[in-house]
Amino acid sequence: MAEPLRLLPPAEGQPPSLPRNVEAEAALLGALMIDNRLVEDVQLKLKPEHFFEQLHGRIYDAILRLVDRNMVANPVTLKPMFDADEAMRELGGPAYLAQLTGNGAALIGARDFAQQVYDLALLRELIGVGREMVEKALDTSDAIDPKGLVEDAETALYRVAEQGGEGGGTKSFVQATRMAVELAERAQNSGGHISGVTTGLADVNARTGGLQRSDLLILAGRPGMGKTSLATNIAFNAAQRWMRDVADGIPPEKSLGARVAFFSLEMSADQLATRILAEQSGVVGSKIRKGELSRDEFNKFARAAAELEELPLYIDDTPGLTIAALRTRARRMQRKHGIGLIIVDYLQLLTGSSRGGGDNRVQEISEISRGLKTLAKELHVPVMALSQLSRAVEQREDKRPQLSDLRESGSIEQDADIVLFVFREEYYVAAREPKADSSDPKIDESYRQWQQDMQDAFQRAELIIAKQRHGATGKVRLKFDSSITRFSDYVDDSYLPAQMP
Repeated sequence: MAEPLRLLPPAEGQPPSLPRNVEAEAALLGALMIDNRLVEDVQLKLKPEHFFEQLHGRIYDAILRLVDRNMVANPVTLKPMFDADEAMRELGGPAYLAQLTGNGAALIGARDFAQQVYDLALLRELIGVGREMVEKALDTSDAIDPKGLVEDAETALYRVAEQGGEGGGTKSFVQATRMAVELAERAQNSGGHISGVTTGLADVNARTGGLQRSDLLILAGRPGMGKTSLATNIAFNAAQRWMRDVADGIPPEKSLGARVAFFSLEMSADQLATRILAEQSGVVGSKIRKGELSRDEFNKFARAAAELEELPLYIDDTPGLTIAALRTRARRMQRKHGIGLIIVDYLQLLTGSSRGGGDNRVQEISEISRGLKTLAKELHVPVMALSQLSRAVEQREDKRPQLSDLRESGSIEQDADIVLFVFREEYYVAAREPKADSSDPKIDESYRQWQQDMQDAFQRAELIIAKQRHGATGKVRLKFDSSITRFSDYVDDSYLPAQMP
């Protein structure tokens, strides 16, 4: 008859009231040593730190290490690893390992034991977070930042919630195939061949299939190219499409639009709202800022504001966000509002979560780009991050950006699923305006040539698709109206119907 199993008292410093089931831990370990194949079922979720009894955690870790090396994990092979273990000696030495295998019936309920050990660990972790929150909240010294404590608490709670998550684990080919068919069906039924979130720009949708879920998109350009304008255009188009689809009775999960979270680290929320209202009302933005609107223009502006009151576009203009804080806020917004698209303006204004003080900016940018890609996969939404380009562009005769121009880190290119560059020839042509002088034929001719170049480049823009995991690279021609900062589909004059004289 097997010797009765002896268990250690609760670990030192652990109050007896903490949720635990040491017997379930012992039964699970016994089952794993009897049948090592069970390790495959539990190791993805269950970690050594989930065991209440620390000795059990060390035994579990040793089992995992042996199995990983394709060795049999049983009391005999584990014995040398615990000869010097003080906690094991208190229980009679390595013979305790043999006692754990004494209950063969534990094989039947091994998975249930593992689930219970995991669940109780989460409860203990939750209690720990709660205690820490209370202790910090009771500290009323000047150094305490209440808002920072709230963000820390949210991060800690989310960390508890995501422990051992299996949502991103292995999927059978049947599951993967079903998801692929759903995407194809969505594109087929859209009429515009869109499987992701619409950009509102037909040619861009045709090239990319829309903004795909779990993708990190980088939208880059030199200052003055219109990065923020294009981002606000896309944000508005996606939010408006979601609102229209819901009004038409289309289920939210089948909508080609999305509720949008816009993290603006450069512009304030009211500046962004003014820009979007200028785009949609057709009122020149500079007139809005200067208060030079006519009565008719003001009515247009106010009417656009009234129509867009319910627009599902949420703006966070908190400056100096860390990548960790941004991820926390994005999770909160998705829980609260069901966010389906995240835009960050812009990547270089984020800071890393490390305490290194930004000594290595390239490493910090790498951490930020990886964090944004992780966020896209974690929330299963497209994340579009705007990015600055290096000044190397200005040194070339052809100012069109290249992947090597991405500023500060090659990891941006590596982590991104799609890299887009905004380019406007008009910006550079306008900058080289010559002096007009009709008395000098050469100067006059160069001015006429410049006028012709300006006419050719007027309101024309290019969106260069420099990298795309899902399709071909290339460029899309767009129209850009700088007075209202609006991008739209480009229509060649040669395709327009002939005008009556």
